Amino acid sequence: MALANIEKYLRLDKFPHIWCPGCGNGIVLQSVLRGLDKLQVDQNKVVVVSGIGCSSRSAGYVDFNTLHTAHGRPIPFATGVKLARPDLTVLVITGDGDLAAIGGNHFIHAARRNLDLTVVVINNSTYGMTSGQYSPLTPTGAFAATAPYGNIEPPFDLCRMAEAAGATYVARTTSFHVLQLPDFVVNAVRNKGFSLIEVITGCPVYYGRMNKLSDPVDMLKWQRQNAINPKQASMMSPEELKGKFVIGELHRHEAPEYTEEYDKLIQKVFQEKS
Repeated sequence: MALANIEKYLRLDKFPHIWCPGCGNGIVLQSVLRGLDKLQVDQNKVVVVSGIGCSSRSAGYVDFNTLHTAHGRPIPFATGVKLARPDLTVLVITGDGDLAAIGGNHFIHAARRNLDLTVVVINNSTYGMTSGQYSPLTPTGAFAATAPYGNIEPPFDLCRMAEAAGATYVARTTSFHVLQLPDFVVNAVRNKGFSLIEVITGCPVYYGRMNKLSDPVDMLKWQRQNAINPKQASMMSPEELKGKFVIGELHRHEAPEYTEEYDKLIQKVFQEKS
């Protein structure tokens, strides 16, 4: 798609952006906008909510109704928007620390409720905005500003967590597999319920330098080399799967959506009182 097709979704007066050279956030953002363009959305009927972090700056660059909220709190704000205006398309753009650490409880309960939100989490395995502390998605053994001898904690598998909590659409891709994400955004927005899209990307400045992977091109090559599809994963042993991650549409099912169930409850109460 030509750049002109997504310019209308950008606040060009806010450019140049603040992201570091080689950061994958811009790739992710333009892919999300390509997906919304495929849907031919009404910009006045779209709300983009973000928290705090490098990825959360995305909300400041897009020409929709936007909220740049508190650290870890984009989902509660998005929940309020969706409950007040179920007719709106509500997206959350967040990072691995913002969503999985301080925002973790909000994440699992929004998935449990199957609230009609599309959550795009940009996973660069670090707190990039605040000098590279490790996050709940930092791989075991990786180095960080707060793990100078290597991270000893296992990372969350966000996609499995979302599925277990009740999300009805779950997908994972990378900033290398740039053609996948727009289609995932289309399917996530069309899904009537909670949708999670995890996008594995690179932070060459902090995560990359600390882990001897500071070249952005090398980080993209690493994504290509270690991403496998579900069919490949099903034929690999646990030993072969070490260091790999599965990309694609990982989970889809139908379940009652929260705002619709809430509206039914309100109607029931009114009928009983009338």
